[in-house]
Amino acid sequence: MSVQFGRWNFEDQPPAPDYIDNVSATLAPYGPDSNESYGQGGVKMLYRAFHTTKESHRETQPHVSESGTVITWDGRLDNRAELIGELRSSLKINSATAQVAGADFARMKCEHEFTDVEVVAAAYEKWQAHSLGKLMGDWALSIWNPRERSVLLARDLIGTKHLFYSMGRDDVTWSTILDPLVLFAGRTFDICEEYVAGWFSHFPAAHLTPYFGINAVPPSSSVLIRPGKKHIVRKYWDFDSSKRIRYRSDAEYEEHFRAVFATAVERRLRSDRPVISHLSGGMDSSAIVCMADAVTTRGGAEMPRLDTISWFDNSYDQIEPDTNELRWITKVEEKRGRIGYHIDLASLRDVDSPKTLVPELESDRFVAIPIPNRHSEFSKHYSAYVMAHGYRVVLSGLAGDSVTGNTVPTPRLELQNLLARARFFVLAQQLKVWAGKMRETRLRLLWDAVRGFSPFGPVHSPEYVRRAAPWLLPCFVRRNRAALCGYPSKVKFFGPLPSFLDNVHALDAERRLLAFFAFPSELLCEVRYPYVDRGLLEYMYAIPREQIIGVGRRRFLMKRALAGIVPDELLNRRRQVFVPPEPKKDRSMEWPGLGEIGHDMVSSSIGFIDPHRFWEALEKARRTGDDSFGSLTLTLTLESWLRQLTTQGVLTNSATTKRREYSSPLEAKELPASAQAKGSAS
Repeated sequence: MSVQFGRWNFEDQPPAPDYIDNVSATLAPYGPDSNESYGQGGVKMLYRAFHTTKESHRETQPHVSESGTVITWDGRLDNRAELIGELRSSLKINSATAQVAGADFARMKCEHEFTDVEVVAAAYEKWQAHSLGKLMGDWALSIWNPRERSVLLARDLIGTKHLFYSMGRDDVTWSTILDPLVLFAGRTFDICEEYVAGWFSHFPAAHLTPYFGINAVPPSSSVLIRPGKKHIVRKYWDFDSSKRIRYRSDAEYEEHFRAVFATAVERRLRSDRPVISHLSGGMDSSAIVCMADAVTTRGGAEMPRLDTISWFDNSYDQIEPDTNELRWITKVEEKRGRIGYHIDLASLRDVDSPKTLVPELESDRFVAIPIPNRHSEFSKHYSAYVMAHGYRVVLSGLAGDSVTGNTVPTPRLELQNLLARARFFVLAQQLKVWAGKMRETRLRLLWDAVRGFSPFGPVHSPEYVRRAAPWLLPCFVRRNRAALCGYPSKVKFFGPLPSFLDNVHALDAERRLLAFFAFPSELLCEVRYPYVDRGLLEYMYAIPREQIIGVGRRRFLMKRALAGIVPDELLNRRRQVFVPPEPKKDRSMEWPGLGEIGHDMVSSSIGFIDPHRFWEALEKARRTGDDSFGSLTLTLTLESWLRQLTTQGVLTNSATTKRREYSSPLEAKELPASAQAKGSAS
């Protein structure tokens, strides 16, 4: 998670020294391993390294190629061996090695002589923007091309790395950290209401930031910027909806899954120090850890060691022991012969309980997005352990549910696929089998599949989307209905298969989550996600739906393929539906009242909420101790954040833009002068 920053003044005016000093100080906590820069005319590029691979220690960035192109790269190049083989004529290789041809060439030790950024630079020199689709891994890339006077910004397929940019009349500024684009812009910002709507429902769209005028480079896309022309946002790679993988036997599907999953895990084990993996006791994280051990055993892991970190809650052991994940965590630890670090959530609960339900924002630091920055006891324990032991790479099972079919088994998508391809004989067979398993009539199952194609049929919003709070202004809701509904999707009779469209929609939800998520500078680590590996996704999107979810069986393929790798107890685990008992209402935890918040709410003056409806709901919560809509805390978080931005002089579209004092607990104090510096852009 190295950080990069750049600014290009189209009139070739260099930035003021204090502006660069302020930006550099803001980036410093995120890149402790180097402080490098490039400057020429109106172009200034900064780079601070965070090393995670042995090759990265030899990188010099910004990287200047022989043609004069300047590149900053934050990422991990997964297919470097293949690219080195294709680029051997462009890369400087000793003559003895250069005589080796074909696949053997990529296996030679010369592969480790090149850093990722050198390979990427050679790829760009040979294929220009077409090289982006060839770069596999997690990355963000900035390229200054002095010959064409252009800047090219790009992000990886999923968007695991962040890259933001801001277009001015005479310049463009970009950064992997949002803070400097806001703090040192020398102007104020309107708040993007679509971002706020997406945040209320689940997560905002991946290309948005809270600030009008600052955008994120979309995942799997590039942004080309040239003076005097409108910048061009272009998708450089996408999944092929026509790709089909069909085998004669289940065993062949299983073998292929094991291969692509092993590759996905192996790619993310490349590290110059021990790697730590989340181990929750569920299938996603357990499969990663067990496959990593298998890869290590056969010598495919480029890391010293894999450790695990787990958390569990034994609060309901006497009611339903299966809810305690420690039992399942132990099964994996027994198989690998190594115990990981455990965090007991129940022991932290009393310490972690807030005295007030108002979200806390530390007032002495800038908060770029609406999220409390005072960390829970769990976060403190987690961060302290990771940092104390020097881990820089963390493996996460995020997206495993959607990719491997851990949803309630339903035939809807399978039947829609058969309808779209006019396979009526197979459709009749599957209707009979599914109806018997689900104890439903065949007509009911068929109707559920058919009506999905109708323009007036149901629109499938994600289950996790929160219901819109009743105090949101109707005009705000109308303008942002798609974002408030989680950007719902609809299947089509013609074109890509319904299951393919559903997969892409689920992936977009993961992209939104990753776009929003970012580790604070207090916890420096690079999180890697095997389940969003491009090779794995391409395979899962191309095989028949019935391989992923069998009749009444979730994770149908995954469980078959990982037999003997993951403990049988986890593969055969049957989760019980458990509803925790209603907790006793703690009257000591009070919601704030009208007197504490005040009549003037920034979120109301901007046009997001109806204050009278909000106060009524808040007063009800004060009386009953109940947040029946689940959105009061979100609204209070938004209000706290907006007040802090107002105090810091960041907002434009607020009736209370002038700095003012706010009463506790939504107090927003002014930042120290050093943190408020708004350096001149020129």
